[in-house]
Amino acid sequence: MINESALLESKTLRDSVLDRTNVLDRVKALSLLPDGMHVTTAMVATYFGVTTEALRALVHDHRAELETSGYRVLAGTELSDFKQLSGIQSRTRSLALFSRRAVLNVAMLLRDSETARQVRVYLLDMECLARAQPAEHTASTDSASLDARIDQRITHILGKTVVPMFNALIETSREDRRELIALRAGVQRIERRLHQHHARLKRLEGLRDDRPAIGVMAAMDSMNGRSFEQHVARLLRRDGCTNVVVQGGHGDRGVDVIGLTPGERRLVVQCKRFAPYLTIGSPDMQKFIGAAKVLYRAEVAIYVATCPFTPEALHIAAEAGITAVHRGLLEEWSTGEPLHVLE
Repeated sequence: MINESALLESKTLRDSVLDRTNVLDRVKALSLLPDGMHVTTAMVATYFGVTTEALRALVHDHRAELETSGYRVLAGTELSDFKQLSGIQSRTRSLALFSRRAVLNVAMLLRDSETARQVRVYLLDMECLARAQPAEHTASTDSASLDARIDQRITHILGKTVVPMFNALIETSREDRRELIALRAGVQRIERRLHQHHARLKRLEGLRDDRPAIGVMAAMDSMNGRSFEQHVARLLRRDGCTNVVVQGGHGDRGVDVIGLTPGERRLVVQCKRFAPYLTIGSPDMQKFIGAAKVLYRAEVAIYVATCPFTPEALHIAAEAGITAVHRGLLEEWSTGEPLHVLE
């Protein structure tokens, strides 16, 4: 069996296993930025348990290889656009970003990290297992892998190109808004089915990974209250809501976001970015009901939280017609699942 240190010395060997990025989450949970695709230098250093200075030194020594794997530095307009789209708060003039492939590449170059060593051992175990499979099985696996890559490519195009195109059209169109929203919903259903199909393929191939998609929630946990309200507002606009205004803060009268649903119903939202071990209780829910129904006369009222609701709070919300978006539902909404109360 190849020793894990061989990855430190052989770029050819490193290149041969760069697609196995799933090992990162199998060894240790890797938090992602809100775009679900990148991490910063500090986040990579935390994952591997090293200093940012050590990581920057490694990047300096292997920059060309890491750039091939997806490492890049944003500045100027590109950085401004990325901040706006991802919702991150940073005053730096440049921002280094690592893709998951680049993080895996770091694991194969970083000597003084136990996490990196575990990743290398795991990679070579998988490679040894793959080489031990019969030729027939390898051929069928290659075919399934090709199908899976095609599915993932289609899903990426739908999620990153087609759906944003519909979002832009919905925001600017008046006459065809309902038809565009219906078409976007159809595209999102196809995208979800492809995701489900890919998950079934992974289970059938024995590549189990039961971890949740932690990147989105980890990003929200790192937001401040205002950033979280802006994130919820972006989700509302994505789903066709109009006149969306973030008014959270002093004097908001118990409501953080207001707007109109795609069907022109009055909408109010309360946003609570609490630690996941806390809960939203019945007093909080009762206060929101009073603000939503009495002060704002809302037709649609949503309480969004990064933590669970108590059973009593959920019971009160159901009786009053309030939609309670708990942590799990918030993750689904943030990753593309539409919020049905808005339809």
